[in-house]
Amino acid sequence: VQLVESGGGLVQPGGSLRLSCKASGFTFSDVQMKWARQSPGKGLEWVSTILGDRRTYYADSVEGRFTISRDNSKNTIYLQMDRLETSDTAVYYCLKGAGPLDSIPRGQGTQVTVSS
Repeated sequence: VQLVESGGGLVQPGGSLRLSCKASGFTFSDVQMKWARQSPGKGLEWVSTILGDRRTYYADSVEGRFTISRDNSKNTIYLQMDRLETSDTAVYYCLKGAGPLDSIPRGQGTQVTVSS
């Protein structure tokens, strides 16, 4: 299993970023995928999930601002992040499958910094 995130960076409050996660090493289209994030000094926090049938779920803190999607032809999931807030600053990880966040495969992460 390999998961490679990209798209992080520095953005001002109110701005947008789009994260990508390229997956390989497994049958992507059938698998539930997640985004989670970790801020300095805090544990891993679930952000969003997309199922194989494309049903989506969001944490209350990002509902209405973030959109998760997948392109099975590219083995890739995305996280469109709009109206970013300073509290969204974190390393964002892509994770594969169901189960507790600390027990399932994840990528190396991509840093998102929201600051003026």
